[in-house]
Amino acid sequence: MPDPTRPRASLRTAVVWEVLQDALDRRVKASGRDALDVLDTGGGSGNFAVPLARLGHRVTVVDPSPNALFALERRVAEAGVADRVKGVQGDVLGLFDVVERGGHDVVLCHGVLEYVDDPAQGVRNTVAALRSEGVLSLLAAGLGGAVVARALAGHFKEAKQALEDPEGRWGEGDPMPRRFTAEQLTGLVEGAGLAVAAVHGVRVFADLVPGVLVDTEPGALDALLKLEAAAAELPAFHAVATQLHVLGETPGAAGV
Repeated sequence: MPDPTRPRASLRTAVVWEVLQDALDRRVKASGRDALDVLDTGGGSGNFAVPLARLGHRVTVVDPSPNALFALERRVAEAGVADRVKGVQGDVLGLFDVVERGGHDVVLCHGVLEYVDDPAQGVRNTVAALRSEGVLSLLAAGLGGAVVARALAGHFKEAKQALEDPEGRWGEGDPMPRRFTAEQLTGLVEGAGLAVAAVHGVRVFADLVPGVLVDTEPGALDALLKLEAAAAELPAFHAVATQLHVLGETPGAAGV
């Protein structure tokens, strides 16, 4: 996933970035600290870590891939934020082998739950990494988006298979191990003791619109971004989003 602050990449990240920035601003105001401690689980090469560090926050990236962490090191150096970003090798199920419990204001868990053996434990670990007043940003693949995409591509049997499969997979060749509904994700967040502050559909239309149209039609990118933002909060569109974003808050942070 590209840097969320770049215009073309914003089709995939704009909704998440806006929600995350608002949550960060609220935590800064509530805590009285300009710099927050952010944990980015599965943060890879720093697609969110670098922009967050540019805002002045301290970011720890936990990722199982040495190659991703090497790319992260190079990227933060180029961005001039090496003093605010630390990369460590690990994963969300073994999180406390590499980071402390209860030491973070914000935890990002983006594109992680799809790949872990125990998503519920993964969410519990991210919550345990939060301070008493903290925020979880959870992003995962949405079931409905995959069903719609397979159907529109003419793969009707695969669309039906994804709809009926317990993991939301359309077949053996499906590269995604698991997909979620909004209800499943909010259930995981609430089950781990957080209050759900917001749910957004991400890439409701972006993956269905021909890229050439967006790149060549004057004003199309901006118009599509506005459409995505307008649809993101509407529950009716959560069911067909490619990804789902859930913002969870600890009881101490809820209502701030």
